[in-house]
Amino acid sequence: MFFHIVLERNMQLHPRHFGPHLRDKLVSKLMQDVEGTCSGRYGFVVAITGVENIGKGLIREGTGFVTFPVKYQCVIFRPFKGEILEAVVTMVNKMGFFAEAGPVQIFVSNHLIPDDMEFQAGDTPSYTTSDGSVRIQRDTEVRLKIVGTRVDATEIAGFKSPYMVHEDFFDILSGNLLFLTWNE
Repeated sequence: MFFHIVLERNMQLHPRHFGPHLRDKLVSKLMQDVEGTCSGRYGFVVAITGVENIGKGLIREGTGFVTFPVKYQCVIFRPFKGEILEAVVTMVNKMGFFAEAGPVQIFVSNHLIPDDMEFQAGDTPSYTTSDGSVRIQRDTEVRLKIVGTRVDATEIAGFKSPYMVHEDFFDILSGNLLFLTWNE
C-alpha cells in the first residue's frame, strides 16, 4: 500500500556547496540519499514530493561540514498482511518461486503452490498443471495475497525484503486475465 507521509532527516553538506543554490543542493542530495531506500518502520521510499522545511545548519567542528535538519514529504510503499499485489515472477526453482512487486521481493514456497502443479526442470524451469493449461515461469505475472512479512536488518538500505505469500487462490496474469482457484 502507498502512503504520503512527512519524515525528517539530518543532511550534511560540504562548505563548497554554500551559496545561492544551497537549497537546491540540499534537495538534490536528499533525493539521492533517500529515494529507493527501505526502512523497517516505514517501508520503501518511492519518491520525495516536497520539502516542508530546512532548519538552521549546525557547523560540525573539525570538518567544516554543516548539518541541516530537513523535513520532507514522500510517498512510501509498504505491503501489509492481507494485501493483494500483482507481481512478476523472477526466478523459479524446486523450492518455489520468487516474484517482484515494485521494490518488494516475494517468495512462494513449493509447499504453498497448489497440489495439481508440478515443478518442471529444464532450460525454463516452471510449475505447470497436469494438463499444461497453466504455467508459472520467469516473467509470468501473478496476483498474490500477502500472509506474512519480514524485513532483514541487512536489507534496510534499499534492497529488496522478502515477503511470503499463500492463499487458496492466486491469479496468473498473462495477456488474458485467468482466475485460478484451489481448495486445500
